[in-house]
Amino acid sequence: MERLSRVTWTSAGVLGVLLVGLLSAGTANAVPSFARQTGLACQACHTVFPELTPFGRTFKLNAYQIDNLPQIQGITPSKDYELLLNQVPALSMMFQTSYTSTSKALPDSGTGVVGRAQDGQVLFPQQASLFYAGRVAPGLGAFVQMTYDSVAGNFHWDNTEIRYAKQIPLSGSRLTVGVTLNNNPTVQDPWNSTPAWQTPFDQRSSAAPTPGTATQIDGVLAGRGVAGLTGYVWWNNSVYAEAGVYRSAPQGHTNPLDSTSGGVLSSVAPYWRLAYERQWDRHSVSVGAYGIVARITPAGLAVGSASDKYSDVALDSQYQYIGDEHIFSVQTTYIKETQSLDATFAGGVGSANSSNDLKTFRLGTSYYYQRTFGGALGYFSTMGSTDAVLYPAGTAVSGFANGSPNSNGWVGELDYLPWQNVKLALQYTSYHKFNGASSNYDGSGRDASDNNTLYVLGWFNF
Repeated sequence: MERLSRVTWTSAGVLGVLLVGLLSAGTANAVPSFARQTGLACQACHTVFPELTPFGRTFKLNAYQIDNLPQIQGITPSKDYELLLNQVPALSMMFQTSYTSTSKALPDSGTGVVGRAQDGQVLFPQQASLFYAGRVAPGLGAFVQMTYDSVAGNFHWDNTEIRYAKQIPLSGSRLTVGVTLNNNPTVQDPWNSTPAWQTPFDQRSSAAPTPGTATQIDGVLAGRGVAGLTGYVWWNNSVYAEAGVYRSAPQGHTNPLDSTSGGVLSSVAPYWRLAYERQWDRHSVSVGAYGIVARITPAGLAVGSASDKYSDVALDSQYQYIGDEHIFSVQTTYIKETQSLDATFAGGVGSANSSNDLKTFRLGTSYYYQRTFGGALGYFSTMGSTDAVLYPAGTAVSGFANGSPNSNGWVGELDYLPWQNVKLALQYTSYHKFNGASSNYDGSGRDASDNNTLYVLGWFNF
């Protein structure tokens, strides 16, 4: 007898009712230590966390400097601050617990074992994080996240940035200049239309399969471990420009990095970002572009001996309406990655083609009433060149059909926020295509719809 979840949750009628689309991986930058420092409720900086308001974007770009707490101060003879510390440490906690069920249970991963893994997986916690988020010194702020991962069973450094910003007086206009040191391209971005913080927000657990490929800027580089230094300007709360470079900085590897590490940037990876935002009444709209060029030495080769070149160029846009009762937003991004696989293609071992491309598109819309009830609906798609070596068949669940990376589908979620720092979410992901095909994509009889996922999340920030 087929599971009830497969019969009901895959129907188009249910997807029409589910209203929240969660489209990109990451963790939240909505933490109570910011509220403690500023004396402002979470809704000043967020519509519904983690989506930022225009005020929240300005607060971030100015290095988290607003305060409403007693300060420990040091002042020089010239009346400049040499010390400015909150008396209350800028610490916060996040705790997530979840339930995950797929339409068809995954096969047992034990060698030679025939059967199914447990479906209806409870994770308690799914994730738990400790944050330092707030001002460090005059003009200097930080968002530092250390996370317990239930899969690895240990702590690791998660999304982190340290930012310095300064206001430059100009006649009749406002200019902010700044610099950030961070570990994830786009984690420093103030808009929720770029990969690190894109909303509608995706917070799936590891208990369900996800498509097997993504562009470098869409979380791949961050997963490998990088460190970046970028500088930016923000003029009249409208025009934003940023540029900088990234370098490999993985954790848990022997240093200096060599052929045993794998996926090492063989040189600095240039990053750039341009955006324009217009605000009027209760509305705001932004359009932008961003990208990165990364030269990566594959595993097993001496660093710098040969490399593959990945050039990512992306467009993004965001619209927000923030009313007293109603909040509505739309976010979208399109990423095109051009791959020159000189090192991987050599000898025909790693890829069948010397060059490929990969394209990602995401579009999501959300609505909330009184910041308490709401949801969103989102569409996602990945398409790319056919390459039977790079996207191999023959592996249950994670294999590819026809050498194709193509995947697409819809994601929906209903949210209830009884308090501004607590979110209860019900999410459903429906795949139309997974790793290249709709049916029998892995060659072991698994269909794309077998990976449809029901996900229930409890998300607590304190």
